[in-house]
Formats: sequence, C-alpha cells, structure tokens
Amino acid sequence: MGDAALLLYDVPAFDAVRIGSQPDGPNFQGATTAIDLGAGPFARVTLHASLESTCFPFERWSEDPPPTGERWPPSCDAFDRNYEYVLDPPEEAGDPPGLELVRAITPFGGPLELAIDVTDVANARPGPHRLRVTISTWSDASGQVSGSNGGWDVTAHLAVEPGPPPRRVLAALPLFDGSQTSAAPLAPIGFEVPAGTTHTTVEYRATGHGGVTGAAGCALGAPAEEFCPRAHSIWADGVLFTDLSPWRGDCASLCSLATQTSASGSFEYCAENPCGAIESVRASRSNWCPGSVTPPALLDIPAFQAPGAHELGWVISDVADGGSWRISAMVLAYGE
Repeated sequence: MGDAALLLYDVPAFDAVRIGSQPDGPNFQGATTAIDLGAGPFARVTLHASLESTCFPFERWSEDPPPTGERWPPSCDAFDRNYEYVLDPPEEAGDPPGLELVRAITPFGGPLELAIDVTDVANARPGPHRLRVTISTWSDASGQVSGSNGGWDVTAHLAVEPGPPPRRVLAALPLFDGSQTSAAPLAPIGFEVPAGTTHTTVEYRATGHGGVTGAAGCALGAPAEEFCPRAHSIWADGVLFTDLSPWRGDCASLCSLATQTSASGSFEYCAENPCGAIESVRASRSNWCPGSVTPPALLDIPAFQAPGAHELGWVISDVADGGSWRISAMVLAYGE
C-alpha cells in the first residue's frame, strides 16, 4: 500500500439523483453535473455508477403501493431504458458532440452496478468537465404498463489513480452522438489527427430501438429496430473499411429464474430483470440486452494513422420507418 494508496482520490458526480419521467419535473430524463478530474496524468480512471429502482425488491411496493386500478407503484419505471453517460455534451445548437463514455440499458425495473475504464479519455482531457447522465424514462399515466410517475436513482463517482499513463493519448475526438432514423447515409464527418500520432482507435457504438412492428428484415412480429439485424458499413476517407453486424445473442444470460411468493400466490421472474417478461428478457436484440452495457466496436483503421485531415462515415443497410439507431463515434489518437 504505502504512499501509492494515498494518491488515490474520488471525484464525486451524482449522489442519489432522481431521474424523472415528467417533462415539467426536475431532471427530466437526465441530469448534468460539474466534475474536475485533476491535472493528470492518470494510471487509471474508473467511472463507478449505481442505478437503483423503486420497483425492486418487490417488498418495497408497500412503501409506494399501486393506486386503485393501477398495476404498478407510481414511482416505478418497469421498462428497460437507454442509460448513457456523456462527457461535455453540447450546450447549444452547433456545439460539437460530447464523448459517450457508457452505453447501457437499464434492467426491467432492477438495480445495476457499472465500473467503466475511462483512463484514455481522462488522459486526453484532464481537468474540469461537465458529465451528463441520460435515462430515456417515460411514465404511464394509467399505471398499467409502468408507474404513473416512474424514474430511477443514480449515484456515480470517478475513482482516480494518478501516475504514468498506460498509453500516450494525444487526443479524444468526438465525431457523433445522436440517433439515425433512416437508411439515408449521413454526410462523412471530418476530423484532424494530431501530429505525432502513430495509431488510432475508433469507438463506434450502435444500438437499435423502436416499437414499429412488421418491418422487413426483423423477427416475425417484433418491433423495429429493436429486433432487426442490420449491416453497418464503415467508410474511412471514402473507402469501405468493414461491415459490422451489431447484434446481441447472449441476452438469455441475464435471466436467472427466481420465485416470488406472497399471500396471493407465486410467480417466476428474472433476478437481473425482475419486472420484465421472461421471454422478452431472453430475446436477442439489436446489439443490446436489458440490464447490460453495450461495449463499442473498436476499429483500428490504418488510413487514420497518418496525421492530418480524415473522414469517417457509415451506412446502415435499412432502418424501418419509426425505428432508429442510437449511434456515437469518437477517435482516440495515440503516440509512441
């Protein structure tokens, strides 16, 4: 332990912040806070995040019981929702996109713990920042499919270990952070690789979402784009680099069966996703699973090793009308 242990410090971010589902309420679908990582360099920086739901354990329902005629406690969001952390999100139209640090999906009404290595981004961008957490929570006024005033409680901090960095990071360049709602390709995004760069990594995050059924190429009767295998063609400086197939076939691993027993009877549920239908929890999806982090595709593109101007683009094979792909992209530039 010795002196090294004394160098460790925490950077607080969110302390039991309630992310709400009411458009006119506080922290509607997200919250932003100021953080200061310090001067660096950093041997390791880890984002620790704790997500809590008032839906579970089920014994908590006695604290916030469903009103007459409703099926859920008002404060319970029983659905799976997009759950994201972005560093320095834009404040005004025209500002550059933020750097997405985490793309996750909440469980169906259950807790979730995250520990995400953000060392390279921290070494590229030490000092003060804004950090935003977003959860796309919505309420059901009738309380039938979710609570009438649902939400989530978020606590997060960054554990910082100063010291020699594991890699020499020259830049973290945000290229895109948003949703694509059609197959029409976006214009290629230009960026500048700094002098001294010897190699780069593109972090490309893509998850499909939406509730429109009957779309071509999707699972029979399933909503697009959530259950639609699509090809993502990645272009570098006008040349096709690779085709990706963003898909998760391991969602069944997030359903360990448990039994809840009460005076009115018993039922089975998934321990990791307690409020979800078992069949839905286990279903394969467009690169995400309920209660799980979606890691980025890490692309080492030889053309981007050369310092100077470059362009990144992508084309999605199809996007159903009413569906969307949530996409972010950043470039990390490294030197010797």
